[in-house]
Amino acid sequence: MGCAVSVYAAGKKKKKKKSIIPEVSILVPSMRVPAQCDLQRTLKGVIPKDLADRLTSIRNQILLIAQDTDVSAIDELQKALEEYLPLLVGLTRKEFGLQELIGFKWRNLEDGQEEISVANSWFELLSVLHMMAMLTLVEANTKVIPKESDMTERVVSGDCMRDAVDLLLKAAGYLDFCVQDVLVHLPPDVKNQLPKDLHQGILEATSNQALAQGTEIQLGLALESQNATLSVKRRLACEAVSYYGQALYCLSGDNNFHGTAKKHLLFIKWKYLEAKAAAYYYHGIIVDKGTEPSCHVSAVCCFLAADKLLADSKKASLSFCLAEPVTRTPPAWGVMKHLNKKVPETAAKKSQMYGYLLDQEKDLQVLPDLPEFQLSLKPDDYTLPEADSTWDSEKWDIPGQSLKDCEDGVATE
Repeated sequence: MGCAVSVYAAGKKKKKKKSIIPEVSILVPSMRVPAQCDLQRTLKGVIPKDLADRLTSIRNQILLIAQDTDVSAIDELQKALEEYLPLLVGLTRKEFGLQELIGFKWRNLEDGQEEISVANSWFELLSVLHMMAMLTLVEANTKVIPKESDMTERVVSGDCMRDAVDLLLKAAGYLDFCVQDVLVHLPPDVKNQLPKDLHQGILEATSNQALAQGTEIQLGLALESQNATLSVKRRLACEAVSYYGQALYCLSGDNNFHGTAKKHLLFIKWKYLEAKAAAYYYHGIIVDKGTEPSCHVSAVCCFLAADKLLADSKKASLSFCLAEPVTRTPPAWGVMKHLNKKVPETAAKKSQMYGYLLDQEKDLQVLPDLPEFQLSLKPDDYTLPEADSTWDSEKWDIPGQSLKDCEDGVATE
């Protein structure tokens, strides 16, 4: 599923099919799925049998759906994960003393069968929420990819773009909750066991990436709106630069990038260059409305910078696509479809128009700073569901064991 590569091949039953290199517009950095672990045996005599059965059954259901079906089962997977959460929340409660009882196993789809096992229920909760976030990004990606794979130009409806923005904010909400409300419960030794894709920096980078792509899509919607002013378009472009810049900063603390982590970094670098190209283009148009010669010179500097950034972004896009796992270069759509034509045209036209000023005012040929704005998009608020009512039952029917024993963390076999 990661990078939307395995996600579309994930769980498809083995058939001889022609290999298709997937296309990525909204990046899914990684996809982790649960691996088999014997919950029932571990929980025997510790919690009521029906509660242990339900925990085991739903987790196994998630495992089977993830392995044996394709991307069309996202809704079914999300429903199962949401059904699992109230039961899992009870395992994290201190009063039951079960937080470190079970070794929960997960694996990354890109690593084949390699598994990681961590005996901590907060790790399981972190993994479940991370999977929900990644599935939401997969769904957002499907909203902006046409079914016709041979299309050279992309047309994405306004409704699909708005749906994609909603999904991106939802995914960012899951990731933000992981950072703010789940990681804090993991002791240092458990944090040291976490795979890279569950590290705080990666989670924060992915959240900012989702907000950046949501802002970029909003800019595409603004282009289609007669009510959107140049100032609004410039603001959205500058905000996307800020989000991508924050994502790069979150990844800057770790130089050990390989595999999907390297591809994630290359994606953000590519999109950051695109966002800066858009920001300088719209900033240049606004600056060029001034009457002083310095305004026109600054505007030309912006247009030339945008043209150079756009060329660099195309090289960065190729580097991203060629990095393992290999993906296809997505056709230009939204704001980039517009800018791929307008930026080179405007840079050439304005350079010719104000060539005499560039010769006369060489001291003014300084690229202006982009304006900074308060960021508009925020992750959706996410709150964990209440623990399943069975956890608060006054009387647990466990043969040979009292509720007090269970609360003291005493297990009987």
